[in-house]
Amino acid sequence: MKLPFKGKKGSYEIDMTNGPLLGKIVRFAIPLALAGMLQLLFNAADIVVAGRFAGSQALAAVGSTGALNMLIVNLFMGLSVGVNVLVARFYGASSYKDLSETVHTAILTALACGVALVFIGIGLSRPLLTLMGTPADVIDQSVLYMRIVFAGMPALMLYNFGAAILRAVGDTQRPLYFLLMSGVINVLLNLFCVIVLHMGVAGVATATVVSQCISAVLVLMCLVRSNAPYRLDLKALRVYKNKLLQMTKIGVPAGIQGAMFSLSNVVIQSNINSFGSIAMAGSTAAGNIEGFVFTAEDAFAQAALSFTGQNYGAKKFDRINKVLINCLLLVTALGAVLGSAAYFCGRPLLGIYSTDPEVIDFGLQRMMLVCLPHFICGCMGVCTGCMRGLGSSFAPMIITIFGTCALRVVWVYTIFTLNPTWQMLFLSYPISWLVTGLVQFIAFQHLKKKAAAKVSV
Repeated sequence: MKLPFKGKKGSYEIDMTNGPLLGKIVRFAIPLALAGMLQLLFNAADIVVAGRFAGSQALAAVGSTGALNMLIVNLFMGLSVGVNVLVARFYGASSYKDLSETVHTAILTALACGVALVFIGIGLSRPLLTLMGTPADVIDQSVLYMRIVFAGMPALMLYNFGAAILRAVGDTQRPLYFLLMSGVINVLLNLFCVIVLHMGVAGVATATVVSQCISAVLVLMCLVRSNAPYRLDLKALRVYKNKLLQMTKIGVPAGIQGAMFSLSNVVIQSNINSFGSIAMAGSTAAGNIEGFVFTAEDAFAQAALSFTGQNYGAKKFDRINKVLINCLLLVTALGAVLGSAAYFCGRPLLGIYSTDPEVIDFGLQRMMLVCLPHFICGCMGVCTGCMRGLGSSFAPMIITIFGTCALRVVWVYTIFTLNPTWQMLFLSYPISWLVTGLVQFIAFQHLKKKAAAKVSV
């Protein structure tokens, strides 16, 4: 059902269904890429403050929870992908009643997921960290850090779901501003709680939670005060069953995909560990640098999702192919430039993390095999974004699980086992990206034709 909307389109929004695409995709992606990089920098601040001012055990405690936190949170965060897809689709179709129902369902769902994560994180933190083999001299601080961080999960969920709504209509600028404000507060609170109050890991965790609460309040205020069709009315909050089911259908596979990705990386990490602590340090440093390349590329995957979703809603299927081509060209150019820059500037960049020449050598070898071809990963992400924009989340999940996760595990236990070298281990990354990306491209073309035929009937 289409309802009239008399409000003017905001200056932060982007008309994705009309006019040239290239400039609009760039305008959408740049704030998103900057936001992701800022998030990485602010996350690094937690580690730096803990290590420099609270000691090595505090550093280990903060670092030891990262993979576990992401594994748990990714399962729930996938639902925000469903929110993005539905909001983009209904906004593009001018189905404002459906859009409003989606927004109000999304906010309540975010709150419910956040509350569930509080109980999961607080209740399972110690047994899960014990299962991971967290050392006895660190585990108490690790449990404390994890429990405090998970106490703030409702705020984290509200921010991410709210930001997903804004991204779906083309607004990537305000989430960047909100993240910048909360991130600066996070760093200042880190320093105050750890240096002045001597709170250790509790101070680092508390600063994280407070900053997340601030970002959640900012994004909610933005939605409440908006005069756009995605305006949030707190008095009208309720869950619409059909919207929740659609959101879940798209979001759950995305969450499972993220979790499986984490599991495959655990297998890779266990083999990295077999090369010793020097190699582990080099890989960790290189992985941190690669994170910035990935985050910049992922902005175009998000652009592909939102632009495809809106044009699918507007039934403009000819523009969807143009979205794919533009995003592929942009992500290839950006990934090639950033990946090459990271590798050729690798020695001084790795020198920030360690002055040990062996650590730097191991890191450079990894970056040669991962950073230089990283644009392939970006192309894979764009194809995934386009498929999700069409409302298909199960297909990219299956393709990614088998093409990336399963293939890497098979590679480790076959080809790598026959030739257990550092280079052979990391060669699994570009090979899996290439195989997965090609299959996703073919699957997208099939899904687009199927969706177009369904609409025309």
